[in-house]
Amino acid sequence: MKIDILTLFPEMFLSLKQSIIGKAIENNLIEVNLINIRDFSKDKHKKVDDTPYGGGAGMVIMPDVIYDAFNSIKTKNAKTIYLSPQGKVFNQNKVKELSKENHLVLLCGHYEGVDQRVLDEIVDEEISIGDYILTGGELPAMVLVDAVSRYVKGVISEESIKEETFSNGLLEYPQYTRPEVFLNKQVPQVLKSRKPQRNC
Repeated sequence: MKIDILTLFPEMFLSLKQSIIGKAIENNLIEVNLINIRDFSKDKHKKVDDTPYGGGAGMVIMPDVIYDAFNSIKTKNAKTIYLSPQGKVFNQNKVKELSKENHLVLLCGHYEGVDQRVLDEIVDEEISIGDYILTGGELPAMVLVDAVSRYVKGVISEESIKEETFSNGLLEYPQYTRPEVFLNKQVPQVLKSRKPQRNC
């Protein structure tokens, strides 16, 4: 799977190089590319935003810089998602659906938002990770990359996916490991017959 992320703050995505997602990138199971929207500014100061028509607080990202950044990486089969508080709330069914895509383009808004005209032109779907406001779309994009990547073949074991929370519409059961007694609390007797496997 290829994931292109259009952002004003590519340095925020360094955490994707860690843990399971980092290994998946190293093993070429997923490809994550960061496209700095500011690189497409025609302004000598690399300005990418301006005041909103009609007034109001904050600044709005201009449509031309996003459009040019998008055109630098778009493919025929790419699905473009704008991370937005107005979007459909992200859930496990959407995770599974997106994991079947070959190419995702994630657009991270910032400031007061993005000019609606470019959203109408390039975006297939708007997604929100919850009913609250963040300073930008970078954190939601990381959440989406992490959740979706886990369903890409080879990233984690199929057994883990089958047993985990939400896979069957249920919450996962409590987990226990060594030591058998911790703060005078024992591992439930029913689990003691199945010894935990050691990971080397």
